[in-house]
Amino acid sequence: MSLNPKLFVHGMPVPFIDELFVLASDGIEFQIDNIPSLGEVQAKGTIYLSNIRMVFVAKNPTNNFNAFDIPLLFVHGEKLNQPIFFCKNISGYVNPVIPANDNENSIIPHSFKIMFKECDCEAFIPLVFELIGKVRQRYRRSRAKHRVDRLHEATKTPVDEMTRYAYVDPNDSTSIFLQLQPTPESRLVSRMN
Repeated sequence: MSLNPKLFVHGMPVPFIDELFVLASDGIEFQIDNIPSLGEVQAKGTIYLSNIRMVFVAKNPTNNFNAFDIPLLFVHGEKLNQPIFFCKNISGYVNPVIPANDNENSIIPHSFKIMFKECDCEAFIPLVFELIGKVRQRYRRSRAKHRVDRLHEATKTPVDEMTRYAYVDPNDSTSIFLQLQPTPESRLVSRMN
């Protein structure tokens, strides 16, 4: 988890090496607690989903909060809530990323809620749960073989295979990224041509 990750000027998160953004959904209300010096934060904006993380980007950023990064591997207790008189939402917990020398038992997880108030979520919901499952499965398999970096292993999730057969609801404002994102090398090549 990370408060205020790097963003491009237009608001999209700057991808990590081997990270692929799958979709973006506008009209989200996001809530998270236990933020140092901020406490609980609630904001409206866009959520981006990649093969390693979800990144919420606030529509109206403040000095202390403009985005929040949730690594899929650190999410637990996630569930889909479908209340009768309120919007669908996903709730769960995310463990903070801690330095190697800190005690993991003293860290309190953040509870989060992603509320779909102004948008349909039919593309986002199944994909986020499938990605979380695949990231966990890959991590368990690699951990059984040898100790590895958790975030590095998460980047190997087969996103291309998952999005190949996408159903798009015309009422859903979600943007699905079906094309491979450029790498730094491809940007250099295109500038030279």
